[in-house]
Amino acid sequence: MTYSLINGNRLFHTDEGPVGDGAGETLLLVHGGTCDSHDWSAQIGAFATRHRVLAPDLRGHGHSTGLTGGMRPRDFATDLAELLDGIDPGPVVVVGHSMGALVASVLAVEHPSLVRAVVAVDPGYGFEAEFVPQLAAAFRVPDPVATAAAVLGGLENPATAGAEDALRVWHRRRVLGMDPMTVRDVFHGMFDETAAPLTARPGVESYLARRACPVLSVSAAASLKAKGVDADWEESLSRHPYSASVVLDGVGHWLFQERPAEFNALVLSWIEGLPAT
Repeated sequence: MTYSLINGNRLFHTDEGPVGDGAGETLLLVHGGTCDSHDWSAQIGAFATRHRVLAPDLRGHGHSTGLTGGMRPRDFATDLAELLDGIDPGPVVVVGHSMGALVASVLAVEHPSLVRAVVAVDPGYGFEAEFVPQLAAAFRVPDPVATAAAVLGGLENPATAGAEDALRVWHRRRVLGMDPMTVRDVFHGMFDETAAPLTARPGVESYLARRACPVLSVSAAASLKAKGVDADWEESLSRHPYSASVVLDGVGHWLFQERPAEFNALVLSWIEGLPAT
């Protein structure tokens, strides 16, 4: 079954890789806002050679419906918790990109029995407090899709600025095809005044510190610079001694698509070394 009825919505998800004796960890791949699970196309096959891999489209994204409920990180995390309860794969390693890293962290904090570890990929949190309401205001416009396309376009790797770059074209066309109200609600859900404690410093620091599991953060150097934090910022927030923070130079926000072989090897090696529960 590639669809499950979750909180009134049909969630598309795939389930690949080994199950049962000899299988590795179960990985849950969580895409970013206004994206979908196709983002993980370069990871699913590589990860599924050793591990079970679950790759859903969040409500309102991709092939999933968004007819009921909100578009906040806690709403997405609630859906994923119910999905995991139905599949019952045991505690999972949640690999989340951008907003998906925030959703993964919410799962780890508020549903800790479901989460073995978190891999936060260029996470959508840690912004300066004054930046967050400015971004929320930018989406209170008649055409939030155009705003999203501009914002996300600014996160691309400047080295791939040519119109011929397939990743840039894919990212732009995908957001242009989304429902405008969904786009607005997704970004408001991350950046309005009620969401600020989950995305902006210093409030987010105390929230992230509640993650008791190991956390691997993989960030683009340009993203950390834009947020005004250094390479040690997120690692300092994790309570678990196996946690680590890796920074890559010369990449954009979708670093795992730009350098899939390097990213896949890094994540798989870290997962293989996870301490026994």
